[in-house]
Amino acid sequence: MTAPSNPTDIRTSPVHSVKVEPPRAHSSGIGAARADFTRADHIRADGVSLAYELRPVLRHVSLVVPPGARVGLIGENGVGKSTLLRVLAGAEAPDSGTVARPARTGLLWQEVRFAPHETLRSVIEDALAGVRAVERELDAAGAALAEASTSIGMEQAADRYDRALAAAERADVWSADARRDRVLAGLGVAGIPLERTLGQVSGGQRSRFAMAALLLSRPDALLLDEPTNHLDDEAVEFLQRQLVEWHGPVLFASHDRVFLDAVATALVDLDPSRASAESLAGSPAGGESGGRAVSGARESVRASGNGATVFGKPSTGEGAFSAYLGFKAAERDRWERQYRDEQDELKKLRHDAAVTARGLRSHGARTPRDNDKFIGKFKSQRVDAQTSRRVRNAQGRVDELERSQVRKPSALLSFAGIPGGSHALDDAAGTLLQVTDVSVRHRLHVARLRVEPAARVLVTGANGAGKSTLLGLLAGRIVPDSGTVTRRRGLRVGLLEQDVRFAHPDASPRAMYEKAMGERRAEQLPLTSLGLIAPRDVDRPVGSLSVGQQRRFALALIIAKPPHVFLLDEPTNHLSLALAGELEDALGGYPGAVVVASHDRWLRQRWEGAELALESLAR
Repeated sequence: MTAPSNPTDIRTSPVHSVKVEPPRAHSSGIGAARADFTRADHIRADGVSLAYELRPVLRHVSLVVPPGARVGLIGENGVGKSTLLRVLAGAEAPDSGTVARPARTGLLWQEVRFAPHETLRSVIEDALAGVRAVERELDAAGAALAEASTSIGMEQAADRYDRALAAAERADVWSADARRDRVLAGLGVAGIPLERTLGQVSGGQRSRFAMAALLLSRPDALLLDEPTNHLDDEAVEFLQRQLVEWHGPVLFASHDRVFLDAVATALVDLDPSRASAESLAGSPAGGESGGRAVSGARESVRASGNGATVFGKPSTGEGAFSAYLGFKAAERDRWERQYRDEQDELKKLRHDAAVTARGLRSHGARTPRDNDKFIGKFKSQRVDAQTSRRVRNAQGRVDELERSQVRKPSALLSFAGIPGGSHALDDAAGTLLQVTDVSVRHRLHVARLRVEPAARVLVTGANGAGKSTLLGLLAGRIVPDSGTVTRRRGLRVGLLEQDVRFAHPDASPRAMYEKAMGERRAEQLPLTSLGLIAPRDVDRPVGSLSVGQQRRFALALIIAKPPHVFLLDEPTNHLSLALAGELEDALGGYPGAVVVASHDRWLRQRWEGAELALESLAR
């Protein structure tokens, strides 16, 4: 929608869309931060830094997203993706640096920021306020033209009407209601009465109305934080179409790999570790760091700071995320090869230095024979000096390479073997778990399910279809109202829950790990060696860790001591893209049976095992 003659009269969705000209309080009472900014048709950050309680989150980040580019922000949890979006929107002020963006820039928060007492209709109508203002101006201009009585008055009224009509055509005033209905239907909330308040609908429905309000407000630029959260497949596909047709710059943070692949014209990987290790293995083909550019639209997407690397969408038509995976695989291959070559060279240099040094000591200790005395003392000293120089040179090369060598690549996620001492898998052909005609009132009905020793089963279904309930049944945590669940004797079943809760939140991960594994096993396989918990976090109370960190620790407990049947409820939730990919690859070689419940489209599209589709029960 094109703005009318006075753009400051247009209000986008309160709080979700942050107006930046001038910064002022939103209707919800939450104000935009004051920061230096410039109007532009693109999104730009120059040298933006921000720290929370002396903990740096953003370090000299520079970023350019031109009109027509759709850039996906990716990176480990906690690298500052959400913070950067808030700074770019004007919702938070950086400690240093400048920001440029279009005057009407919309921000979709992960958490819905509308007040619970607001009605759904008020949320939608507020988003359409700009269109309604154009419509009112057109009506007023038409009335003024009809009432004009003098030639000068008629000329002025006609000019006003022409401007209002042009603005109305650009804003597509006459299709606003149809567009509203189309957006609500596309996001799957068309059947919800608009008289309800936000407090009367589910969290997922609130998120969908927030997205609808943002799309209907038609800002010039979009900033989206995990936009596919709470959307089903049909709603995600609708959003994809909307964004692909968007003309302004779009920057979004997402863990949805299919969405990244379908929407992004470029990816920006925020990886602070890269900032201190730029020379590790070079940038992969197609990946650029240090402020260089990759084509993402009619101009270039650029990024630097925080170890930012830009990955452009290839001309082959391959999706941006698929290409990114290829870039990262090539980068790791180079890293591993460089590490291996450097270690081989170090080994050879150390050997050469040691052999030469031994030769020098042997030469110095040799008792000269009578005929050696005729060679002369001078020649002996010259040989000793040359040998000493070779030793120093060899040791110098060793020292230099030791200082500059790349660090050892971190081990990829893998599962240990299933501990012995159980007879559950003695008979490889036997069924481990069997579900027969099981029902849980209003939640689940499964006629039959068998889990064999090496089974791979994917459980799918809409929200509320009973996926988590089924995993609870298999784990023995839920008792069915009818039917039977049969387990083999000695069977160990492990469940990675969607919402991890620890019975003793004050205990540290180290203490819990040692208790679960036994002191000797924990010493042989240290918790930090699994690469899921940072050394700085092993002695913190587990309850103080983030949701993602708690889930990684829960996964670590299972990796170190795999059960016969591994149940995973939405395993990629709260995991970084890299870890989610590693987990999926590791599951292919899991030493027991695997049952996964997931809505993750990337995982589902690549699943090669059996599938069980659950249907929601009528209530």
